[in-house]
Amino acid sequence: MKTDRFDGQILQLLQEEGRISNQELADRIGLSPSPCLRRVRALEESGLITGYRAMVDGEALGLSLTALIHISMDQHTPERFSHFEAAISAIPEVMECLLITGQDADYQLKVVASDMAAYQDLLLNRITRIQGVTGVLSSFVLRRVVDKTAIPIL
Repeated sequence: MKTDRFDGQILQLLQEEGRISNQELADRIGLSPSPCLRRVRALEESGLITGYRAMVDGEALGLSLTALIHISMDQHTPERFSHFEAAISAIPEVMECLLITGQDADYQLKVVASDMAAYQDLLLNRITRIQGVTGVLSSFVLRRVVDKTAIPIL
């Protein structure tokens, strides 16, 4: 989809304020409500807008530990990767799973847990039991310095 400056402004504002009304959105970008809504619908239909979510404070819910885990696999086959990805996708504490290069690992996970005991249970009883996992290296987040969800609109 070809986008213009209005589409870019819509994307930027919706990333920052997902619950903004169409009227407010239209006012802020300088369009009337009907064309603004048509543009939003077109951005959704094109797949540029993939959904809307509430941002929830994990620490307020008791999930105060965040870890980054590098996972090494025993085989680099499509079947092994598919099995791992299906299994890891079913674990609610896994917030992000990335297939990576340039490391001694195949995947990087971002996981949350309430404390070290919960993390240990997650790691030892679920993640390392996935067939093909041969290596695990954990790092723990001390502080979030930059924590963005919005991608830059150029």
